[in-house]
Amino acid sequence: MTETIGIIGSGLVGKAVARLAVAAGYRVVISNSRGPESLSELVKQLGPLARAGTVDEAIAAADIVSIAIPLAAFENLPSDKFVGKVVLDQTNYYPGMGGFRREDLDDAQLTSSELMQCHLRGAKLIKGLHNLSWIHMQSNARPKGSADRTALPIAGDDALAKKAVARFIEVIGYDVADAGSLAESWRIEPGTPIYFWRYAPVVPDGVSSDEAKRIYQQPGEPVSVEEALVLVGNAVRPSPIGGTLDGMPQVHIDLFLEQASADTVKQ
Repeated sequence: MTETIGIIGSGLVGKAVARLAVAAGYRVVISNSRGPESLSELVKQLGPLARAGTVDEAIAAADIVSIAIPLAAFENLPSDKFVGKVVLDQTNYYPGMGGFRREDLDDAQLTSSELMQCHLRGAKLIKGLHNLSWIHMQSNARPKGSADRTALPIAGDDALAKKAVARFIEVIGYDVADAGSLAESWRIEPGTPIYFWRYAPVVPDGVSSDEAKRIYQQPGEPVSVEEALVLVGNAVRPSPIGGTLDGMPQVHIDLFLEQASADTVKQ
């Protein structure tokens, strides 16, 4: 394995992608808004396949660039640096989060990934690895051929970029279901059947906080490619558009607060 994954964002999601990538044999260049020096401890944990870099360095070194930052920060990305790059868009639209809201997204004039593609002109953008939590991204990953391997959806307009991202996702532990174009990526956005909940285990009522955390960090029931395609095909465009934290289980919030440092929250 010689490919390099550039990761922009070192929060819980960015760290999860980095861990899966190095475990699968990829080189990783991880970056954030605070500079490489803030990532020394993380890089030490990740091992010799990982190094810290600036955002520009992560982009330049990468065969695939993973965007693992809040969508609210998308305009901070240096669009000119992405020309010709394969980009894995892991962002999601949560209206109002970080003070970010857009009428063109709220009115379904375009999807969040189309918005990202418009900003990153010249990039080959694929939506994926966005529809499950950092916890379940790691706990659900399985080697190819495992009976309990699960499938994740991707969407994009460039066939070769889609093939490259699909291969990456397959190597780090998942089967892949093709959900269509970026215009159709609303089918895998927050509020649709394949987003988040299908990949998380059900925590029974009445268990202790510690037991809830233990259960919640286990893998969810596997999702086959066939089921994933059915979920994608049965999606109805949510109204209102975008995700919400209403109804998020307390155990998820508790684990986030435990695992996210103050610096992580800033990502």
